[in-house]
Amino acid sequence: MRPPPTRRRLAPVRGAGVSSSAMTHSDAAPTRWLVEWALAAVALGGASLLVPLYVLELGGGPLALGILASSAALVGVPSAFAMGRIADRTHRPLILLESGLLAVAAALAILPFTQHLGLIIAINAVIWAAFAGLGPVVNLLTVAGAPEAEWQRRIARLNTFQGWGWAGGLILGAIWTWVADPFLGTVGAQRTFFGICVLSVLAGAVGLMKDAPSGSALRGLDPRRLRQALLQAPRMNLRGATFPFTPGRVYDWTLRKMDPGELIRRFTGDLALYYLAVFLFFSGFAIYFAPLPFFLDEAGFSSGAIFTLYLVSSIGAAASFGIAGRLAERRNVAALQSTGLLLRGLAMPAVAGAGLIAGATLTGSLLVGGLFVVIGAAWAIIAVTAATLVVRLAPKGVQGEALGFYAATSALAGAGGSLLGGWLAQGSYAVAFGVAGVLVVLGSFLVLRLRSASGQGGR
Repeated sequence: MRPPPTRRRLAPVRGAGVSSSAMTHSDAAPTRWLVEWALAAVALGGASLLVPLYVLELGGGPLALGILASSAALVGVPSAFAMGRIADRTHRPLILLESGLLAVAAALAILPFTQHLGLIIAINAVIWAAFAGLGPVVNLLTVAGAPEAEWQRRIARLNTFQGWGWAGGLILGAIWTWVADPFLGTVGAQRTFFGICVLSVLAGAVGLMKDAPSGSALRGLDPRRLRQALLQAPRMNLRGATFPFTPGRVYDWTLRKMDPGELIRRFTGDLALYYLAVFLFFSGFAIYFAPLPFFLDEAGFSSGAIFTLYLVSSIGAAASFGIAGRLAERRNVAALQSTGLLLRGLAMPAVAGAGLIAGATLTGSLLVGGLFVVIGAAWAIIAVTAATLVVRLAPKGVQGEALGFYAATSALAGAGGSLLGGWLAQGSYAVAFGVAGVLVVLGSFLVLRLRSASGQGGR
């Protein structure tokens, strides 16, 4: 497919969702396979918290959770990069998609029969490597056979369906653990929920086999135009609200030949400053989230209550994406992200205070739940403004690479921060959560110092 001789500007898609008026009859088939992909994402959303809680029940401590989260962060970037390259060159995305989903299903099926912590950590890494690798594949399938003018809208819809699928996994986890725990016990409820996650993945895989677009429509696709659509499409990244290791932007690297040295040579002072801020605040996120399930468990919260807390944080993020997008169009983007980081940096250690003082009492639950909503809403602000800041700060011609570098930086910070958080939490949760908050607040101050991204609105 040869690109049209006259270049058309891709119209921006506003908001994180898709209105019903935008749905046409031709959307029926794309919507069906997106629902099936969301069904697979349900399992990943549930597993994101189920595996750490299962590790706790088997006797794992904060350090084990830190290693679990660190390994998940480390495998994501190379997997997404490798799978994106393979998908772009083989034009067989459906085979790759089904293989990845089957790998996830197999790993989830093995976990409830495993009690060795080292093996659980390794299997968990397989799950998140497979999931990260599926991101580029699904992006390609989303635009397969569609007119170029529809690419942004389709990518935006993919992000929305995937985000709500992830949240659906947390909803299902909360309901199942609340209902099944009294009858099966905590471990029994968790093991049966692994089975439910497996069925969800397999149901999605079977549906996708029938309804996902054919890879033959990808031949001749212009990578440069796809990169532009990926850059401009909004992303409702609910995963990042409580699971800060999502290397989605790495795929931008796979769509062109990349010279890392070229990006480094063209670093500006503000871009380098922003990457430092990214490393600091993502390290803070990881230090906080890695041992968090163990802290909540010790504070007296049940598995169902912990699932509910993570869910309300995701709902807080979902409710705030649209507002954050509108603010980003009118306000100083660096100042807006700095505000989101400051809110998150203050709310995270406050969770430790509320949990230690009030525990899982009604008052404590309301306080901690409210703080989780703030943490999720602040994530929406950070996620909406991040791509805008990177694109503004990066020199022309290396913006896609700069976004990939952003994803890689956040993943490395997540890996190191998770280990540090698990280690610190062994001695004191107050210290661990305090360090996390300080790093995020420091990142907030660095973002506020950015000068070349101080304009308002747009990208």
